[in-house]
Amino acid sequence: MSKPMTKTQLVSALADEMGADKKTATSALDAIVKVITDEVAGGGAVTLPGVGKIYCRERPERMVRNPATGEQIKKEADKVVKMTIAKALKDSVNG
Repeated sequence: MSKPMTKTQLVSALADEMGADKKTATSALDAIVKVITDEVAGGGAVTLPGVGKIYCRERPERMVRNPATGEQIKKEADKVVKMTIAKALKDSVNG
């Protein structure tokens, strides 16, 4: 498995794809990340066509086990960010 693409590499690829400079690509990427973060943090969901859907899911209160001691601990309810991958992306990866 290869290393994940860094933000710098993503900005360079985005700038090349857009035919713009890196400053514009960085601004575009930062704006997209902010919109997604604000929407998901507010309980909404964002669908990126061809990529997938990012959403927030609430997990109920539950009992968990401390692996070091084996002690059962009550974990409070919390929220977790999830992503469902689009079929188009899965199909392009699997050929």
